[in-house]
Amino acid sequence: MGDYFINDYQGRPFQFLGTPQIVTLILLVLLNIFLLRDRKKDERSRARTRWAIAIILWVNEASYHFWHLYYGSWNIQEHLPLHACSILIWLSGFMLIKKDKTIYEFAYFMGISGALQALFTPDIGIYGFPHYRFFQTFISHGLLVTGAVYLTAVEGFRPTWKSLLRVMIVMNFYMLIVLGINSVIGSNYLFVSRKPPGPTLLDALPEWPIYLVFIEGLGLIMFLLLYLPFLIKDFRGRLKSQTA
Repeated sequence: MGDYFINDYQGRPFQFLGTPQIVTLILLVLLNIFLLRDRKKDERSRARTRWAIAIILWVNEASYHFWHLYYGSWNIQEHLPLHACSILIWLSGFMLIKKDKTIYEFAYFMGISGALQALFTPDIGIYGFPHYRFFQTFISHGLLVTGAVYLTAVEGFRPTWKSLLRVMIVMNFYMLIVLGINSVIGSNYLFVSRKPPGPTLLDALPEWPIYLVFIEGLGLIMFLLLYLPFLIKDFRGRLKSQTA
């Protein structure tokens, strides 16, 4: 069992779209479908589900930091909670417990778009299934998506055009702040200073700093795709009201 927690893992490295990843992604989809049944439950039952997701998010993320501390590999260049997903994992716990609409806006747009990229191209290097890091990565990013989906599909939350604009503006300011932090401590949070070493979607883009422009464009496209269901819903609602 210890071999699956060791930092110098000698098992199979992560394989992109290998059987473990595909099975895990399917299970995450099934989990979200299963949780849709909570729409028929009372607030007390839904609150228990939200608390459960929040606690798992927090415990799982804390275990990641304890794991690095145990092996002496924790450092400020890699493990400060400055990546978008890292911050949103902690904030999403409060979002789920308090049903916070402000955090929801960022969890919906940034959380889902960032977590989906991490789920398809996780930056876990040598740590393939069944190592602890494999499970930790997919649990954290999978439940980050689940938290936002739960508040949307079960609790009735929804983003707006204004929330999309707010997220874009805030994230651009945040990116500039992190870029400054990266230059001071030699880190690469948000991957705005250079591309990550592992294979990711950024490999298909030009080199720094040009790829930052592409990230902006891709981010906007992803946000618009996430908003599309609500745009269609609003359009149908207007048509229905005009024909009534």
